[in-house]
Amino acid sequence: MSGRQDTGERVVGPTGAAPSGVHALEQRLGDPLDPANPLGFARILEADEREEPFLPGERALDGYGLNAEFVPAAYGGRLTRLDDLVEVMRAVYRRDPSLGLGYGVSSFLAAVNLWTAGSERQRERAAELLLGNGRIAVAYHEPDHGNDITRTAFEAAATPDGLLLNGRKEVVANIRRAEAMVLLARTDPRDGGRSHSQLFLEASDLPADRHLPHSPSTGMRGVRLGGIELRDWPVPADTVIGRPGQGFETTLKSFQITRTVVVAMFTGILDTGLRTTLRHVRERRLYGRTAADLPLVRSVLVGAYTDLLTCEAFAAVATRALHLAPVEAGIYAQAVKYFVSRTLMDAMHRLSTVLGAHFYLRDGETAIFQKLLRDVQPAGFGHAARAICQLALVQQLPLLARRSWGVAEPAPAELFRLDAPLPPVPFDRLVVFAGGRERLSSTLLAGPDRTPHGDDGRRDDDHGDHGHGGHGHGPDELARLVEHFADELRELTRICADLPPSELTTSAAPRTHALADRYVRVLVAAACREVWRHNRHSADPLLSDPLWLRAALTRLAARPGSTPGALPDHVERRMFADLTERHDLSLSFGLARRPLPDSR
Repeated sequence: MSGRQDTGERVVGPTGAAPSGVHALEQRLGDPLDPANPLGFARILEADEREEPFLPGERALDGYGLNAEFVPAAYGGRLTRLDDLVEVMRAVYRRDPSLGLGYGVSSFLAAVNLWTAGSERQRERAAELLLGNGRIAVAYHEPDHGNDITRTAFEAAATPDGLLLNGRKEVVANIRRAEAMVLLARTDPRDGGRSHSQLFLEASDLPADRHLPHSPSTGMRGVRLGGIELRDWPVPADTVIGRPGQGFETTLKSFQITRTVVVAMFTGILDTGLRTTLRHVRERRLYGRTAADLPLVRSVLVGAYTDLLTCEAFAAVATRALHLAPVEAGIYAQAVKYFVSRTLMDAMHRLSTVLGAHFYLRDGETAIFQKLLRDVQPAGFGHAARAICQLALVQQLPLLARRSWGVAEPAPAELFRLDAPLPPVPFDRLVVFAGGRERLSSTLLAGPDRTPHGDDGRRDDDHGDHGHGGHGHGPDELARLVEHFADELRELTRICADLPPSELTTSAAPRTHALADRYVRVLVAAACREVWRHNRHSADPLLSDPLWLRAALTRLAARPGSTPGALPDHVERRMFADLTERHDLSLSFGLARRPLPDSR
């Protein structure tokens, strides 16, 4: 049923971040650069040109049993750790994001609602469908209302025999190919938080003529977008997920998981974009040397590499928080969606400037880049746009300032130890509103002498750039960068505690939105620092060194909206050497540093 046999083991790499199935999946998909590989970039691009799903890839994922990654172990699947799921899906996204979204993630987006609030019967049926390589679509939004799900007009009116469905859902991934769907509908004509419900509908129980025409898209061309229209169609009352009127609550809880882990999967796109660009500039000669020897080119590559590590470090902490700190998870989920999506898009754009005319070629060795550049864009909108997440953070700033910043107990060490065990996903413990509770930022105020629990007692400032081309000034500079973000948090606390109610609405001034941006940077900086502190005895020569942390904090410390901070030359050279070494050893560029089947 679920394809690959699961041993229950994790392949612990340098940071302990690689689950056992990633290697098997990478080997099944093979070398993407091999033109003879039926699952390689050449065939993926052919399907993209036809604007069709990559069917050979779908069959390969069927054989692997990818859907089992979306089903909790209690229902026969392999979902025990969300960070494992992210790493498995990065292997798919780095080849073909359309395959990642169109084959599996759209089903995961739907299924999370069932694991969160569904009945036992609904969960068992969803597991049966997924483990049989079926699909479940999710229909939240309606184009007329954008991201405002409170205005969803699709109606499920109560009748003596159940519900009567009326309305349209458009631009829904896999709606025509799915065996079932999760659909948000109005079940109470009165406005309010209990006006909508989620429904779990099977395609076999709906009329055959329900489908609307296919909606073509610029990016993610292999994802089949369609819609349905139902008029006076009766369904049983037990299609409701959870209690009637619970739709918004379930949706917002599910968003905490999907905003975090799905955006984290998109880092696989930057891995391939960076790999493609690096390969090109090392082979291309300009002015009597390779393009990779040019300082400006090297700077862009190292910047993208640093951004990738930064995004993965922050996403890792946010993903672990879903297991370990579910009350706070909503804050981190909004910050991940806001920060990681923008950072990935910006990094891909900067890499395109290095490729120049080659970035938009649709054939040749760099052709995959133009597809990835298009496919990364949905990271910023999807089922919730970045602007929505920013506004949601703005509305929580005063409460966070009063209840958490500088007051909360620092987050536990387990939140940052990437190889540490995790409890099962607490779907039943997620909350809609964090109530001003957040502990990650407070780690910045703990001081440089704070030693992680269970560490060997060495201070942070005993770990400099020595031995990796450093000049002996690494500890002082690192301490200065950490203090910069601690000062930022102190200033944000002073400003945000007294924000007037008028600045917590959609009419908030741009300067107030900028406060949310600054706060997110503080969160990211805290996450990067703690990931390094708690994993610095890793076998990975880069991650055990504060060099990558210094690079990350330097770029984060730049004024919001400006060009990321320039790195010192010796830091840049060391980071570039590590990047090229990973490339030559066919290792992934992210935190996991896992082996890849790539030939070059």
